[in-house]
Amino acid sequence: MIDRNRCEGKAACVAVCPTRVFVIGVLPQEARGGLSLRGRLKGFAHGWKQALIAAPDACEACGRCVTACPEKAITLARRDAGSP
Repeated sequence: MIDRNRCEGKAACVAVCPTRVFVIGVLPQEARGGLSLRGRLKGFAHGWKQALIAAPDACEACGRCVTACPEKAITLARRDAGSP
């Protein structure tokens, strides 16, 4: 899970992920509505570039992304077997 109010798209997660779960991309307009003022300011300042989860099923929960993220924007969360 990526905290959209914290992520600044620095790509540390992309660099350390052995299974290529993350990519850096532009946060879609529809995903910006719930951001805090600070999150909107950070997003604007960084051109809305953030880490996006491109391959969630590839995640092996190694935790390297959590450790590497300088903004502490990533947490690992269990998914229910029936969740997409």
